[in-house]
Amino acid sequence: MTSRHQTAPDLFSYPLYWAECYGIAPFLPTTRAEMDALGWDSCDIIIVTGDAYVDHPSFGMAVLGRLLEAQGFRVGILDQPDWNNAQDFQRLGAPNLYFGVTAGNMDSLINRYTADLKVRNDDAYTPGGLAGKRPDRAVIVYTQMCKRLYKDIPVLIGGIEASLRRIAQYDYWSDQIRRSVLLDSGADILLYGNAERALIELTHALARGQNLTDLQQIRGTAFVRKTPPAGYTEIDSTRVDWPSKIDAIPSPYEYLPETGCTNTSETEQDVMPIRVIPAPLKGKQRLQADQTYIRLPSFEKVSKDAVLYAHASRVLHLESNPHNARALIQKHGTQEVWVNPPPIPLETHEMDQVFALPYQRVPHPKYEGAKIPAYEMIRFSINIMRGCFGGCTFCSITEHEGRIIQSRSHESIINEIEDIKAKLPSFTGHISDLGGPTSNMYHLNCKDPEIQASCRKLSCVYPSICSNLTTDHSPTTQLYRKARAVEGVHTVSIASGLRYDLAVEDPEYVRELVTHHVGGYLKIAPEHSEPETLNKMMKPGMGTYDQFKRMFDKYSKEAGKKQYLIPYFIAAHPGSSDEDMLNLALWLKTHDFRPDQVQTFYPSPMSLATAMYHSNKNPLKQVTYKSETLFTAKDHAQRRLQKSFLRYHDPNNWPKLRATLTAMGRADLIGSGKQHLIPAEDIDARGKKIKTPAAKKGQAIGAAHTSNRPRLTNKKRPRR
Repeated sequence: MTSRHQTAPDLFSYPLYWAECYGIAPFLPTTRAEMDALGWDSCDIIIVTGDAYVDHPSFGMAVLGRLLEAQGFRVGILDQPDWNNAQDFQRLGAPNLYFGVTAGNMDSLINRYTADLKVRNDDAYTPGGLAGKRPDRAVIVYTQMCKRLYKDIPVLIGGIEASLRRIAQYDYWSDQIRRSVLLDSGADILLYGNAERALIELTHALARGQNLTDLQQIRGTAFVRKTPPAGYTEIDSTRVDWPSKIDAIPSPYEYLPETGCTNTSETEQDVMPIRVIPAPLKGKQRLQADQTYIRLPSFEKVSKDAVLYAHASRVLHLESNPHNARALIQKHGTQEVWVNPPPIPLETHEMDQVFALPYQRVPHPKYEGAKIPAYEMIRFSINIMRGCFGGCTFCSITEHEGRIIQSRSHESIINEIEDIKAKLPSFTGHISDLGGPTSNMYHLNCKDPEIQASCRKLSCVYPSICSNLTTDHSPTTQLYRKARAVEGVHTVSIASGLRYDLAVEDPEYVRELVTHHVGGYLKIAPEHSEPETLNKMMKPGMGTYDQFKRMFDKYSKEAGKKQYLIPYFIAAHPGSSDEDMLNLALWLKTHDFRPDQVQTFYPSPMSLATAMYHSNKNPLKQVTYKSETLFTAKDHAQRRLQKSFLRYHDPNNWPKLRATLTAMGRADLIGSGKQHLIPAEDIDARGKKIKTPAAKKGQAIGAAHTSNRPRLTNKKRPRR
């Protein structure tokens, strides 16, 4: 039987490009003077990034730059160029092969605006934490500038901002559906996810003289074409209201010209699918994934029909397993956006080599010691894995990095600790994190590669942990012990998010974590207490939290430590009603939690929860016009009210909560007893009554006024 488990060429198996004779650069050059010092007359590739250049494996521009350098290419960095100054984009000259454009480690709009669309006053990826060093929609702005100045040089776009905008997507900041960023930017090709494989394959092909038009089948890429490719079978998934009986539908490619000419040109044959199959019949056909594509509803249709948008989102997420995913196509006007299947995940030895590249592990010297907050946070931390199979609907990690966990070896991680000791004199012996998207998915994967290759689940842990998933945490436990034993290391903290539903499956891991790696507080994320809202998040119920807490308390006591769990929660998530938030507030009070920092749901591009937010439909199930309709807190008053339930202890929230509780028929929760949620009067620390103006009528109970939806606080709209 033929294996369905896809493979790919080793990342480091390509012949080195001729420029490898220049050797390794101390730092990838950011100015012409640095290029001159290296003896370069030009760069082969120039990476344009919205972040300051930090030569560290936690920063995308450093990883890809050093990886390309290891393949023999000369790579320059245009870090945070002034988008209003053409000369700043010309400081390295023209690249021989292409520009690679990224907004940076964060989406530029999420980086600049809060969930309430207020402008942030800092930027963690800029020296000094200064805001305003990157434009809104940085990928579009940077790409358009490169295209204007260097018309004949290809521009590749990638990173989280481009990755999550590869097809038509709901844009929270303008409250509309936007086209694929490929079209808005004018880029030649988009690389999504962790793009090492696609980038190396593409770069070597371009270096051999091939054209981009000949490289349109590379996994993990998307591009614009006028017509679909020849020889494919099309699955038509443009509708949700198919008739009950479907035999066949006419192919749109079979229509003849009005002239009546029956001769089909060779060009037309090259773009004609073999057949078109309605989506409801796709399960009755034997189709080869690599010769099949799915037609999504067009940009024009999803722009006008929120139900079709939710349907398209569901289809995209179901086609996320690189071993069985099919290509996607979506019409935008007269053009087609073609999205190839996801890249094949890196093997452990490839991950090890990527992280062993010659990073300096510090910011570029030109910043003259200015603090870069994001770097200060991670300079002593180590990324041990990639990916997440949790599938939380509000999170974009899975859409970007994939569901298959990619892990490094113990030896590679220990070597990185030694590298930190050797290169960073400020290291005092404290490793601040061994983690990644989650701290305890390291080396957890499907027990059978063939089962994994055929799986289409959105999550391996929801609604329960899959029986085919390995939950043995011993590789992680052993790693912790080895890291603690490294000479000069006195503390290893675990700061990445913890999946406690997985942790409870391995008590020995919980014991190890609690005994040695918790510094008094451990942050975990139940996100909510109510089953219906948790179902929309694809998160486990609170029974699992209670089980983990019992284990946490038990092992803390055995270790002779007083340690506490700090739970995180989300307000205004799609599907969360005011009643749900009230019940969550009561849970918090019962458990004596008074959250100080709380988060409101942020509709990031392409996440399933964002599809819920926009459509009021649930794409976790088949979407139809008659399917479940969700309540979603959208306007300013609704979202603030739900957030105020999380901060029930804040006197500033009491007036609106009193009005809301009264309107909900729960005035019994207002008073000074233990059974009450909030007091009947505003009392300060000295027991004196506080005079607080009453909340406006309607606003207090979160009345739905779409005109009151949060808006960008600055008068100018984001750059297109």
